[in-house]
Amino acid sequence: MDTPLVGSSPSIQKIREIIRLVSQDTSLNVVITGETGVGKEVVARVLYELSPRRKKEFVKVNCAAIPDTLLESELFGVEQGAYTGAHRKRKGKFEIADGGVLFLDEIGDMSFHLQAKLLHVLQSGEYSRLGSETNITSNTWVISATNHDLKQRIEEKKFREDLYYRLNMIQINIPPLRERPEDIPELISHYTRLYQDKYPDRVIAPLNTHTYGRLCSFSWPGNVRQLVSILQRILLIGCDEETLSEILHEHPAPPDNAPGTTPTTYGSLVEKIRTMAAGTPEAMEAFSLKAIKKTATDIVEKEVISQVLDRTNWNRTHASKILKISYKTLLTKIDRLNISEPN
Repeated sequence: MDTPLVGSSPSIQKIREIIRLVSQDTSLNVVITGETGVGKEVVARVLYELSPRRKKEFVKVNCAAIPDTLLESELFGVEQGAYTGAHRKRKGKFEIADGGVLFLDEIGDMSFHLQAKLLHVLQSGEYSRLGSETNITSNTWVISATNHDLKQRIEEKKFREDLYYRLNMIQINIPPLRERPEDIPELISHYTRLYQDKYPDRVIAPLNTHTYGRLCSFSWPGNVRQLVSILQRILLIGCDEETLSEILHEHPAPPDNAPGTTPTTYGSLVEKIRTMAAGTPEAMEAFSLKAIKKTATDIVEKEVISQVLDRTNWNRTHASKILKISYKTLLTKIDRLNISEPN
């Protein structure tokens, strides 16, 4: 299978290994966690495609998009005459997904009432349509996804703890794109190829060096979904510096000699790579893409962290919140990247 799970960062490699193992035992319910846009549905579909259930249906239900009054009938089905307007019998998503996968997206937004009904299905392996007393046996692999912290939702009395343990037999957490920037070049390459394949008659100019650098160093608060959307727009209409800044919701980039700008960071990266390439034969043996990725990540991280620390007067707690990393992780990076506090 040509998996759409793109990237070679340690976190993505770990997720691939978990998927490989879990997909062979579909008795274990899975919860996929991560911010909006990281690719939770992609992971769910890869699990499905690699599993013995791939010849049956993959059925997605967005628990946040369907009103609670309709979600119950959507999940479990309806008997004719069950309520006003129920003129015919209708299968629910559990029944449609029989033998396959039911993907419950945004499970953290499901009401307490429906959480209890879902728990009953997972415990007993049976359910019934609305308006019916006949039990239907469930043979469905339930994969859920959420951008909420479910443990926090439990503390807030918004999610059932017993349901959490039924759903969360296996948890797969997808880190945000800002925590795995080494995946960005691969994502750009992958989705550029997809776009070219989709529109073979369209002439698509390659990204120029500056645009590519800006995309690789952007923080991507909307994660992969935002990257793909903006990349398609750039490939479709092209963009100059001002347009790119507008697309990224930034101000136009300052001159190269201004502190903390992407051109400075990208220029430093190019200079570093040129230095590596011009080294001794022994150094050239280590001139691999893996080494370049690590160098690129270190340069960009050092530049960004330095600027945030400067702007917060080296308040590490405040800086860690801005960077959306833990305080401990920030201290580790400061030490590893040799970032020094000015005298």
